[in-house]
Amino acid sequence: MNEIKYKLLSKINSPDDLKKLDISQLPALCEEVRQYILNIISHNAGHLGSSLGVVELTVAIHYVFDVPTDNLIWDVGHQSYPHKILTGRKDDFEHIRKKGGISGFPKIEESKYDTFGTGHASTSISAALGMALAAVQNGNLHKSHIAVIGDGSMSGGMAFEAINNAGVTKANLLVILNDNGIAIDKSVGAIKEYLLHIATSRSYNIFRDKIWRHVMRSKGSGDNFVLRQIKSGLKSSLLDKSNMFEALGMRYFGPTDGHDVVQLVEILRNIKNIKGPKLLHCITIKGKGYSIAEENQVRFHAPGVFDMETGKAVGVTDGLPLKYQDIFGHTITELADINPKIVGITPAMPTGSSLSIMMEKYPERTYDVGIAEEHAVTFAAGMATRGIVPYLAIYSTFLQRGYDQMIHDVALQKLPVVFCIDRAGLVGEDGPTHHGSFDLAYMRSIPNMIISAPMDEVEMRNLMYTAQSSQLPFAIRYPRSRGIYTDWHQPFNAIEIGKGRKISEGNTIAVVSIGHVGNFVKKAISNVHEFDETIQPTHYDIRFLKPIDKELLHEACKNHGVIITVEDGTIVGGLGSAVLEFVSDHGYSCKVKRLGIPDSFVGHGSLSELYKMCGYDTDAIAVAILEEANRQ
Repeated sequence: MNEIKYKLLSKINSPDDLKKLDISQLPALCEEVRQYILNIISHNAGHLGSSLGVVELTVAIHYVFDVPTDNLIWDVGHQSYPHKILTGRKDDFEHIRKKGGISGFPKIEESKYDTFGTGHASTSISAALGMALAAVQNGNLHKSHIAVIGDGSMSGGMAFEAINNAGVTKANLLVILNDNGIAIDKSVGAIKEYLLHIATSRSYNIFRDKIWRHVMRSKGSGDNFVLRQIKSGLKSSLLDKSNMFEALGMRYFGPTDGHDVVQLVEILRNIKNIKGPKLLHCITIKGKGYSIAEENQVRFHAPGVFDMETGKAVGVTDGLPLKYQDIFGHTITELADINPKIVGITPAMPTGSSLSIMMEKYPERTYDVGIAEEHAVTFAAGMATRGIVPYLAIYSTFLQRGYDQMIHDVALQKLPVVFCIDRAGLVGEDGPTHHGSFDLAYMRSIPNMIISAPMDEVEMRNLMYTAQSSQLPFAIRYPRSRGIYTDWHQPFNAIEIGKGRKISEGNTIAVVSIGHVGNFVKKAISNVHEFDETIQPTHYDIRFLKPIDKELLHEACKNHGVIITVEDGTIVGGLGSAVLEFVSDHGYSCKVKRLGIPDSFVGHGSLSELYKMCGYDTDAIAVAILEEANRQ
């Protein structure tokens, strides 16, 4: 670390060091923290805008509260970079999200300051309330429990379930609403409009400014006269539109400037010891302090490697195949051109999923429902009952939150919702909270589901084309990676549901794959054949996990002594398990060797590192083929 450039930050290795600073030094420290994040994330890709927006809030919290004795939870977790820097991980920050380095999200086993792991959104209030009431059970009535919820997470149902619960308790709970008006894309929905009303109401803000002046002059803390006046004053100032949080039992303070660190410290000191559940509403700017990020908030949520001076992305992508999500975006738009019944739905991920491409052309036929995955699934089901063809674009790891709705609201009723499952398999540096490891397994057990995975972009387009005519729920899962073709835009062809294909003919070993990893298999077979031309496995692309191609599996079992299955999902319950069940059910004696994600949570790292670690990259597949060939 440059000792001159970071003269304050260089001395801080824990919150105790932070507390040694005079309050007048905090604005300068905030600028150093912000610059430190920018310097590192510009060349080591990570989540940028969210963390830049909470620098002052993070410094104020650690200055006032005694973390980790006081419990602090970050929601969403990618806004925790300043927290990590101030809690002893400053020197490790250079390697954030790298294999062997610190996680990009709070992680209990990483640091005592990470009270709760948060990768998904809207979980913080529930967890903090649980901790607060556990403290009561343990006889500790004084420790604080702080949940910082931001980036659109207040639109998630869990947040309101937790507030509903908290409002009838006496929990020592402080919810800090980091209101920046944006998740990854712009926030949507009535909650966003409600928060905007609070923040911009003229009568409210006149009274609020008067109240905050009283707070600043107040030397006491706790539930004193001035603070009682705040409560009654804020209530009266909102007669034109009742305060939702107050109505639910949360004492409401704000809104206030989330970038005035000195004022935040004073406010937190004054409300720290107020009894019961309370909420502080802070207005922040995503990307604060880096003008390019402030002006391009969607792109600079996670911009990749970029030039700090210009903001331009570093790395050449021209001429490379498109990413699967981009193929999805172009294809659904093309399908919408020819089928007026098609609509697109996403839970707060229009840009990430590339549904934004259709949204630009057909805004009236695309729906961003906010961070509300359960609602998204049942919303799609409701549309399907009325003849609409809903394509739900959702990340694999986020679809886990809608699993009950998949079963109860979609599959049980045989509703033809098309699940376009992005980020299936390993996703790289985001790590275990974002890996799509379980979708093949968790969907395979659901009756009435059609489960497919394309090996390439052309197959993906054809599956999307086929799905619009399905009479059952139809899942198409694809990875976070580029395809293999640059000439992907070919005429549509329907695919027979439940039919796989033979990629290459071979001898005693068969390799059965599903999805994009079939390309690893092709390369591995080619490498093995170059090494020993007598070894030539048969390669089957099963294409559909459900209904599975029984004719293809009968052929594989009858003609081969060994079957190697390859999948980019957990080997527990996925393709390998399906083949083992088939072999057992039909009395075959062939050996089955399963390659895929092991029965464990996989850490973070580059995709190539993780494929190798899990044992299903090209080299690992080739080794497995050679080992089985030598046993023949």
